[in-house]
Amino acid sequence: MSTKAPNPVDKYVGSRVRMRRIMLGMSQEKLGEALGLTFQQVQKYEKGTNRVGASRLQQIAEILQVPVAFLFDGGPSGIATSENFGESGSPAYISDFLATSEGLALTRAFTRIGDSKLRRSIVELVEQIAAREAAEKH
Repeated sequence: MSTKAPNPVDKYVGSRVRMRRIMLGMSQEKLGEALGLTFQQVQKYEKGTNRVGASRLQQIAEILQVPVAFLFDGGPSGIATSENFGESGSPAYISDFLATSEGLALTRAFTRIGDSKLRRSIVELVEQIAAREAAEKH
């Protein structure tokens, strides 16, 4: 029996479901309950192992309080054009970062800071630390 690799779009949509679920502090069990599924089925959706049907996708988006388009935003389109690399799509490393616990914690904390000057100062600090680290490696 051969195992088929998950479709890149299914994997991406699953990662967006996972990211949003975690941002809301929702467990796989809780999402599963809301969908009438087991947490294992939710896990398979999030990994892209199982494809999500259109009605289920709409149900997930409603539970996660996002438009369906959010689940596809920045992902692979299946159409190879230079437009896929424009400003509208977010690079994969951003999704990968937001899928980590550190990325989500940082994002949650950062978005709670109301002072735009303070946010800008934090970004500059992190950029300086990253530049220093890069210089030390070379």
